[in-house]
Amino acid sequence: MSTTHLTAGFLPLLDSVLLVLAREKGFAEAEGLELHLVRETSWANIRDRAELGHFDIAQMLAPMPLAASLGLTPLATPMIAPVVLGLGNNAITVSAALWRQLADQGAPGDLAAGPAGAALARVVAASSRRLRFGVVHQTSSHNYELRYWLAASGIRPDRDIEIVVLPPPLLPDALESGGLDGYCVGEPWNSIGVASKGAHMLTTKASIWQSSPDKVIGMRTTWAAEHPDTVAAVIRAIYRAGQWCADPANHAETARIMAGPAFLDASPDIVGRALSGQFDVGGGVAVQVPDHFIPHASAANFPWKSHALWYYAQMVRWGQVSASPANAAIAAACFRPDLYRAALAPLGVNTPLVDTKTDGTHAQAHDIAGTNGPLAMGPDRFFDGQVFDPAALDDYIARQASE
Repeated sequence: MSTTHLTAGFLPLLDSVLLVLAREKGFAEAEGLELHLVRETSWANIRDRAELGHFDIAQMLAPMPLAASLGLTPLATPMIAPVVLGLGNNAITVSAALWRQLADQGAPGDLAAGPAGAALARVVAASSRRLRFGVVHQTSSHNYELRYWLAASGIRPDRDIEIVVLPPPLLPDALESGGLDGYCVGEPWNSIGVASKGAHMLTTKASIWQSSPDKVIGMRTTWAAEHPDTVAAVIRAIYRAGQWCADPANHAETARIMAGPAFLDASPDIVGRALSGQFDVGGGVAVQVPDHFIPHASAANFPWKSHALWYYAQMVRWGQVSASPANAAIAAACFRPDLYRAALAPLGVNTPLVDTKTDGTHAQAHDIAGTNGPLAMGPDRFFDGQVFDPAALDDYIARQASE
């Protein structure tokens, strides 16, 4: 087998783990890939270097290929995402001072999104100043889920709360300095904020929208078309890494690998929290978060076109792009379930039969139709009870605009 050299960009976040494991555990090598990982400092750098061709592939924010393809980035280079790097992993963390106010207003401390949002709405209404929250990028899952949670809790983003952008590793320091009152970020930066900055985790992505995506492997559309066999090999390597990572027997080794200075440069205990779902949310209070990070189960690596369309709906909602059939088609085309199925077919992997699904209708585990029979899926509820049906996209956008 010949070897193909690939340069891959990543950020120091727990959900770079499948890319890291693909190299460290030999899954990429088994597919004939020599994977060179380049650690970057911000999502803007990832975006720009991927668009310029410095990276063949990169860990990306799930909405980033959409933003590039819709012309929302400086270089506006069309991109695709043929595989997802797992579900969940984000949380919203606040300063010790804000947590005290939230606790006084009835925040329960169990990370439930509804009561936490209601308490924050009461604090915002009583505050003499506008609170400031940080996110990692304008076109990130973090920005959209934070805004979704705030708006559904009766808080108007940009008017009631200021939202600013900082790279993930800088958020805990910004909280400690008083520059931020809270932030939405992936692990380990919530746990680092709790452990070293006196912060308190308030709620999680898994509570706002269950079984939702966050990061993908992104690449330029033209590069993918020119290297179909390499793209398929990347998908298979990531899939196998997800299988390995999902086994609890491998969590300790995964935490040790990711804790290394080349990746997260944090203690294995901190890194392991997202893998186990067992968190210190602040003040030594332990909370178990089921399905905080899902690397493999529930078709976690499948690039649903409906998930791309939900992100597009949020881009429209917050004024980043205009609503049109053409823009919706561009957004949906960025996620490539066809490439995912084709790459995994030789392995006999059971993949979803369809490209889209409705989210918000399942409070419990359920099955969907797969290529090899029933496929087990997890719950997919939004905390406010809303339903996203991609077949009724225009109605969904209109309903959000009226809220």
